[in-house]
Amino acid sequence: MYSNENSDSDARGEIVRNSKKQKSTLGVRRRELFQTASALVAGVAAGGLSEAQAQPNAAPPANLFPENFKSFQVETSGATINGVIGGQGPPVLLMHGYPLSHVSWSLVAPKLAKDYTVVATDLRGYGDSSKPADGINHAGYSKRAMAQDQVEVMKHFGFDKFAAVGHDRGGRVAHRMALDHADKVTRAAVLDIIPTSKFYHNITQESATAYYHWFFLIQRAPMPEKCIESNLELFIGRGESPMAKEYLRTFRNPATIHAGCEDYRAGASIDMEHDVEDMGKKIECPLLVLWAQQGPMGRLFDVLATWKERASDVRGKVLPGGHNLPDGSPNEVLAELQAFLKA
Repeated sequence: MYSNENSDSDARGEIVRNSKKQKSTLGVRRRELFQTASALVAGVAAGGLSEAQAQPNAAPPANLFPENFKSFQVETSGATINGVIGGQGPPVLLMHGYPLSHVSWSLVAPKLAKDYTVVATDLRGYGDSSKPADGINHAGYSKRAMAQDQVEVMKHFGFDKFAAVGHDRGGRVAHRMALDHADKVTRAAVLDIIPTSKFYHNITQESATAYYHWFFLIQRAPMPEKCIESNLELFIGRGESPMAKEYLRTFRNPATIHAGCEDYRAGASIDMEHDVEDMGKKIECPLLVLWAQQGPMGRLFDVLATWKERASDVRGKVLPGGHNLPDGSPNEVLAELQAFLKA
């Protein structure tokens, strides 16, 4: 999703074709890896594997935040949430999208922390947070469960009220949080999304093509998991930036791949049920809506008008850049958040 570059694949394929011995050895290794990955997916889905089993020989995480940010892992009622905290002032929670982690905010958070206490987390299932069991109807990865995690993390640090900012999947968590925990969310911002039910109820050929992964990831396990595992760099992306390397590092864990699929499966099932139940309920706190000029969301939907159907106090604008606004257009995102949070 970040890069489809794979310039050395042909060379590797030629070497394999020219050596029967190599081909045989690689075939055995692929089968072993395939079998191991399949077992891991099945085990994690059943809640039967420890983190050590799910992520053998994991590389250490990269620290992309300044020294005044401290890493943490907080035990919530449903998961162990990984993240960083830094700065001083009113609390702001930053949540990432797919297939990212909290480091996607590493270009925004340090400057925001000059005026705010910033908490950036890995959603359950992502990054170095734990990978809970799927639950009935994918409830283990519902945005309601994810939102509850984040509320408990903020409570852990002494914050009963806070601003919540979410990009992509994190924006869906922020949306659910603002509904379920209206007494805790003082302001909310969502980046490059519309409500899940609005998207699914207005499918067109163009939107289905642009957001094909919504329909791929929800397929029955372990089909999408296996496809991603065997084409990891093609699907997640391969780049030289520290952030790109971090995303690839965390998705080398089959449990993370499965959790990401469960996130989308929940979006097409239990999250839809929750959205339908709350269709007449509006977000009451001020809401900031930002979307990408080079992304398909603003081309396919009237983003601002859509959110005005779901919130009482909405403002927003299009920003230059592509879908991954926090790491692609950090200065523009920072400026909009600073103005919104101070208003």
